Amino acid sequence: MMTLVIGGAASGKSEFAEGLSLRFSGPRVYIATMQPFGEEALARIQKHRDRRARMGFDTLECYTGLAAACDTLPEGASVLLECLGNLVANERYSPDGGGEGAALAGVLRLADRCRDLVVVTNEVFSGGSDYEGDTLGYLRELAAANRALAARADQVVELTAGLPNWLKSGPTD
Repeated sequence: MMTLVIGGAASGKSEFAEGLSLRFSGPRVYIATMQPFGEEALARIQKHRDRRARMGFDTLECYTGLAAACDTLPEGASVLLECLGNLVANERYSPDGGGEGAALAGVLRLADRCRDLVVVTNEVFSGGSDYEGDTLGYLRELAAANRALAARADQVVELTAGLPNWLKSGPTD
């Protein structure tokens, strides 16, 4: 089963996705896509890694190359990918990135490889569309990936102020 969790900044999407992922059986893998830029980011990443370990997640740091990283997942894994917005940016701008389309291709491969998948992503364009250049290109790529994954997902839920709005399917209990 694939679930897409979408929302704005500080909407509660990460906590919701973690709670949803705890319902799944099998090995739990948390794919973290935030690159550690600086000491503050490293400390934040470690804090989150420790919290996830207490919830029974194994963490896989994957900034680019998700399609190849899928081969390292344990059999029957349930996976939480946090977050697609970071992955798209990493693939577009990192020297190690695969360029446009690489993030979506990686997530689609991941969906084929794991038992359950929860993808956290950012809502785009709700603040307007007065962007240009590469920023607009990034936002369009993320929006296209969101649409493709929403079409493929069994469930889509949007978080606003911590409240879930089921856009496709609904809660399983």
